Amino acid sequence: MNIPKLRQRPMHLSSSGKREVRTQFGALCWRVQKGELQVLLVSSRRSGRWILPKGWPMHGQTPADAAATEAWEEGGVRGKVTPVCLGIYSYDKIQRSAALPCVVAVFPIKVTRVAAKWPESAERRRRWVSRKKAASMVDEPELRLMIGEFDPEIGRA
Repeated sequence: MNIPKLRQRPMHLSSSGKREVRTQFGALCWRVQKGELQVLLVSSRRSGRWILPKGWPMHGQTPADAAATEAWEEGGVRGKVTPVCLGIYSYDKIQRSAALPCVVAVFPIKVTRVAAKWPESAERRRRWVSRKKAASMVDEPELRLMIGEFDPEIGRA
């Protein structure tokens, strides 16, 4: 199966109104080492739990580009991002004792470079693990399934 060549448009963010559910963009960063597929997980800053690099929409960037920016800032990796959303998962972001419901659109990134230092290297740990191990390390059920069924040959779960 071939992934169609889609052209995403940069986002233009509105500053008006609040939404109940917030959208973030995440990166499923992957590589093949010694014939084995590996997935990158990073630690969250507050709780230290294992997550995918993710963050808020960025003015002037496509969703896939925003995911690639987060992969660099949080995980210190660069690579080829697939502009087709792999899937969506939800979670509650805890901010100031309140839960903020979020949905995360995930974009696969085939990692080509791993940096020794990156913008958040003092705040986060990163870990390369098998797809099965990565699925067992994350908390969100939809994300577990997405990672566990990820197939880099077709770029989709």
